[in-house]
Amino acid sequence: MTRFVVVVDTQRDFMASDGALYVPGADALLPPMREWLRALDPAETAGVLFTFDTHVPEVYAGSAEAETFPIHCVRGSEGWANMLDVALLDPAIPVWRLEKGVFDMWAELDLRIEDAREPAAPRTDRELFFAELKAGGVDEITVIGVAADYCVRWAIEGLIGRGFRVVVPEQLTRGIERQIRTVAAGEFFDAPLFVAPIVA
Repeated sequence: MTRFVVVVDTQRDFMASDGALYVPGADALLPPMREWLRALDPAETAGVLFTFDTHVPEVYAGSAEAETFPIHCVRGSEGWANMLDVALLDPAIPVWRLEKGVFDMWAELDLRIEDAREPAAPRTDRELFFAELKAGGVDEITVIGVAADYCVRWAIEGLIGRGFRVVVPEQLTRGIERQIRTVAAGEFFDAPLFVAPIVA
């Protein structure tokens, strides 16, 4: 079975202990995440998508998110940068990126996915991209990243809603207030979400 991987918001502001919106324990995820990504088999991996939380200060100031969290992941800033290098992945595995301005990667209309290795390549509509994955035989998506109770949680919900089975390796995600098992039990207890007890 071919799987696809979504890596949610592994950016400095979330992953570094001095980041603007550090997720507790996220820095400890980086070594196992790097090892896991290096080990992905091109024969079994349809591709990897990195999401980027992306904000502009003047827009963020008037957002609902600003009522709860300080400004973070400002486009082009040090905190916006991904702490996982695309070069970790086997060159035979396609890699994409998606910028989003809110927690939920599905909430904004007309978002487009771009080739992470060839930014000049034509971009693909987000909904078309995932519909084509499904039509191409991808039924399972592995999700890693942060935060388990915010952006990861909404990524999972959208994937399940689009017909995918979702796997989350427990050691490759962290939450701000709730960890992934609590999220799964409370919001996905009857959904096709599997929290893997070990990295696989």
